[in-house]
Amino acid sequence: MRRILLALLATLPASFASAQQASDTIAPEPATPVDASQATDPGISAALKAREDGKPVSAKNWMVAAANPLAVRAGADVLADGGTAADAMIAVQAVLGLVEPQSSGLGGGAFLVWYDAETGEVSTLDGRETAPLEATPKLFLDDTGEPLKFFDAVVGGRSVGTPGTPMLLEEAHRRWGKANWAGLFDDAISLAEHGFEVSPRMAASIAADAERLSRYGNARDYFLPGGEPLPEGTVLRNAAYADTLRSLAAGGAKAFYEGPIAADIVRTVREAEGNPGVLSLKDFQTYDIKARPPVCVTYRAHDVCGMGPPSSGGLTVGQILKLVEPSDLAKLGSASPEAWRLIGDASRLAFADRERYMADDDFVPVPVKGLVDEAYMAARAKLLETDKALETVEAGMPAFDHALNRADGEAIELPSTSHISIVDGYGNALSMTTTIENGFGSRLMVRGFLLNNELTDFSFRTHNDGVPVANRLEPGKRPRSSMAPTIVLKDGKPAFVVGSPGGSQIIGYVAQAIINRIDWGMDPQQAVSAPHLVNRTGPFDLEAGTDAERLKAPLEALGYEVKIGDINSGLHAIAITPEGLEGGADPRREGIALGD
Repeated sequence: MRRILLALLATLPASFASAQQASDTIAPEPATPVDASQATDPGISAALKAREDGKPVSAKNWMVAAANPLAVRAGADVLADGGTAADAMIAVQAVLGLVEPQSSGLGGGAFLVWYDAETGEVSTLDGRETAPLEATPKLFLDDTGEPLKFFDAVVGGRSVGTPGTPMLLEEAHRRWGKANWAGLFDDAISLAEHGFEVSPRMAASIAADAERLSRYGNARDYFLPGGEPLPEGTVLRNAAYADTLRSLAAGGAKAFYEGPIAADIVRTVREAEGNPGVLSLKDFQTYDIKARPPVCVTYRAHDVCGMGPPSSGGLTVGQILKLVEPSDLAKLGSASPEAWRLIGDASRLAFADRERYMADDDFVPVPVKGLVDEAYMAARAKLLETDKALETVEAGMPAFDHALNRADGEAIELPSTSHISIVDGYGNALSMTTTIENGFGSRLMVRGFLLNNELTDFSFRTHNDGVPVANRLEPGKRPRSSMAPTIVLKDGKPAFVVGSPGGSQIIGYVAQAIINRIDWGMDPQQAVSAPHLVNRTGPFDLEAGTDAERLKAPLEALGYEVKIGDINSGLHAIAITPEGLEGGADPRREGIALGD
């Protein structure tokens, strides 16, 4: 077993947005930059220093970028031993579930985009959670038929969907893995048994959510021993998680979906005091990973490929790019109010279509081709031919091959989530966004890992004025997501691998990173570090403490309502260039890129 060198992470004071808001305008995530001088692993220290200096990490053969140095080290070791990007992803995810449990893990789900070097094809895997078969569309309505308050729905068993991540790991390994399956969990098991230091981000997240984490025994005992939140630097062990990983290593995903692990999850969900859920063993027996066609659009001689429904990420990012493509963003430059007017209104138009049409297309026919059709996009782009912000933004009428009438829904998407970008020595590329939805998910903990609250990504309201909402809850359905793992290709070869956490702001983060790279020529570190300006269907959100604030007055003059606040992305990007690989990790979080 490889010895993992622990990176000792320092902290700066962190601040959170309000714990609950009417919308997810500002993601409730702590910004936790780290100090490279505190890392004892030379590779991690160098990667952190490069990030602090705003420089990309360079490599010739392979690279991995993810949200925690310990997880990145585990993936890097797999790649160094000849493993594929799929093998490395499994090692990364296993460690992330331990050291960043508020964001992702075995109790959640993920979307994966894969470029295969042998075939030149892009494919995607859908490991999204499913609604229990006993669930009804009224699961999140109160006795009067009104939607529950968000956290009244989240905390407890009501919000838990059937986890998809363990089966996704196995399916990715079956398709694209080369390394021994069992060995891919060794580093995570070692860390769980021998202990790891609680990072600044994890400590800040626990402190901010202490009240909700205290409601159920297993999570309370683990995160709040003695009633107090774990401070940063605490050496934390998780023997139960190590045992779960051993079961997975020995028995594959079957060990999770059958037998005592599944039984414990079902019991915990159905017996959650005050807010029980309806998950059953039947949901585990019927769960499967779905291979879906990628959603690809052309953008300035590149093919931008992402995840289709039930994620809205690929379609909405694709629409934003197609809407701004007729404009010369390169000439305008990244500091231009006009450039951001175009991007902002393109985002608003794309989000209007998203809210109206996008959902799990196994249940709701989604006009995927119509939404990114060249003629439809060109017609929508003409709406941007003005010198002011659009006064009204409405969903368009893309081409359908069937009759359909849908109403806009109401769904609040809050983080936490995580993203992994990997390019291996064989030329394969992987982009995977992984989540348990809100920070700490349902706050229910089973066998060392947290259970998701993914069902709250459905619209709580089922109809508007008698018209059904596409993203309403239905038994067996997968909730709509904003996760946007993306691989950008040039001349059929991967050129940029990117993705981010951040609720529905993910879409803006990823679209901006692609524009930063293609239009404004930024290297991966510059692309992920650049100030954020995000617009969905309402105010223009500008990142506090950055050069984005300079655009407040000009954007207001163009007709926008502007809000300044913390905008905490978690972008991880890898560029594939003729000279080799370049990686960047978001300075707003704790991640790094490592390569060789």
